[in-house]
Amino acid sequence: MNFDYDLFVIGGGSGGVRAARIAASEHGAKVALAEEYRMGGTCVIRGCVPKKLMVFASTMPGMVEEARAYGWSADQGQFDWTAFRTKLDAELDRLEAIYRRGQTNAGVTLYDQRATVSGAHEVTLADGSTVSAKHILVATGGRPFVPDFPGCEHVLTSNDIFKLDALPKRILIVGGGYIACEFACILNGLGVKVTQYNRSPLLREFDTEARDLIVDQMQAGGIEIHTHTVITEIKKTEDGLQVTCGEGREEVFDTVVYATGRTPYTEGLGLEQAGVSLGERGEVLVDEWSQTNIPSIYAVGDVTNRVNLTPVAIREGHAFADTVFGGMARQMDHELIASAVFTQPEFGTCGITEAQAEERGQTEIYVSSFKPMRSAFAGADARVLMKLIVCRDSRAVLGCHIVAPDAGEMIQMVAIAMKMGATKEQFDATCAVHPTMAEELVTMRKPARQY
Repeated sequence: MNFDYDLFVIGGGSGGVRAARIAASEHGAKVALAEEYRMGGTCVIRGCVPKKLMVFASTMPGMVEEARAYGWSADQGQFDWTAFRTKLDAELDRLEAIYRRGQTNAGVTLYDQRATVSGAHEVTLADGSTVSAKHILVATGGRPFVPDFPGCEHVLTSNDIFKLDALPKRILIVGGGYIACEFACILNGLGVKVTQYNRSPLLREFDTEARDLIVDQMQAGGIEIHTHTVITEIKKTEDGLQVTCGEGREEVFDTVVYATGRTPYTEGLGLEQAGVSLGERGEVLVDEWSQTNIPSIYAVGDVTNRVNLTPVAIREGHAFADTVFGGMARQMDHELIASAVFTQPEFGTCGITEAQAEERGQTEIYVSSFKPMRSAFAGADARVLMKLIVCRDSRAVLGCHIVAPDAGEMIQMVAIAMKMGATKEQFDATCAVHPTMAEELVTMRKPARQY
């Protein structure tokens, strides 16, 4: 059978564009890609990139205050959201153009419209036309989830924060995951009065000792946090949005943002009608080759709800292209994936948590918590945490958790050693770089706890 394309990719985010480019430019496939919004996906347009730029902006007041402690005459002035957003929009336009150019230069045909799966080898475009493809790759990512309750139409999601016309004076962030906590820190740093609600402890999926330190410092920085709190109703009033909680608390905010998780974006894609199996949360079920139960249809990235990180989607997309079109059978290794949470303080993590170590047994926990030199000299109360989790038998480092400025930069380097199977003794044999915070990772000699 002759097909219009060897590969049709639905979704122009990180995983989709990598798969399309590699299949076309390196393996000679005839490829098309459809994106209904903007090329670059969640990470580039409404996630990692603009968020990180907002993180940089939000840390400037702290730098000014620290500068004074170091003898500089420094004035903070006022933050100009409009000027920042104008520059941010221009940067996102630039990045989108780079992504688009990368596809066209590779020979990928782009469709700037929604596409749905209408058969094992058929895709229907929003304009009503259909195209055939030997292989279809679903890479539509995820989207914010907002529960249904009275007044839910008044809330924003993390997608909307980048498009605010002006910063509110009072904002409520609902949620306790890394997205909610990052935006709480960002907006607090930009001068907004931030309150955060969540039904459970914040950052509960992460190491408890690390998250407790982060939450303590978030509160010390001025963020008002209420856990075990569930919103039952939101009403729009002359004073703002009146929020009512199950325990009877009522507060008024200018803006309410829900960051209560993301769900795979599969609704209305025609996957079920095409026979593709979906999971309980709507995720596309795939095997270790990213292949669905329909042999011609594959999926990568957040839409599969495996490990929802941009670099993971990129590697899954690359492995798919190499396997299907390059004759190089490759799978994405989902073990020991490092990640960073850009709260203030920053958090870098790789491997198992202490709670998981306790369940596993035969582990040692090495911990160092201290006030870093830079903060101590400035008279600040900031503390950092370094933690290693070690297998007692193999001596391999099974987990590393860092709460510190630039923790994301540090955990990237540690993850290389962990991926290579480095032991605690090999960490110890590495000479320290002094004076640094990271030297604690190679100078902790006695375990604080054993399981």
